[in-house]
Amino acid sequence: MNKQIFISSETKNISYAEKLVDDISDTYNIGAELYGNILVSVVEAVNNAIIHGNKLDKDKYVEINCNFENRYLYFVIRDQGYGFNLENISDPTSPENIENPHGRGIFLMRNLSDQIEFSDKGREVTLRFKV
Repeated sequence: MNKQIFISSETKNISYAEKLVDDISDTYNIGAELYGNILVSVVEAVNNAIIHGNKLDKDKYVEINCNFENRYLYFVIRDQGYGFNLENISDPTSPENIENPHGRGIFLMRNLSDQIEFSDKGREVTLRFKV
């Protein structure tokens, strides 16, 4: 199974990513806890791609791919931005960053997925979940 969607970089289009997760969840009979982890992670990745990657440029798109392989679901989210340096993202749990609104999405993705990988200078994130 492989599903792929492209959405323009508007926050209202995050609902398409949510629908994709719902469809995948139904297809593989995903339990509530895992569904929540997948939904939050994918929505955070898509939100980051739209806002930080593509800078809300409606002429740029976010590509979302999902495939199932060897008991794992893989979601690959790719934007058309300039990328970022993962080393420059501060830890949102350290006291000096508690009030900082940035960095929480990556923190959530790291803690809710079984594996996360950034590639192409941060323009692509792969999330892996054991089903």
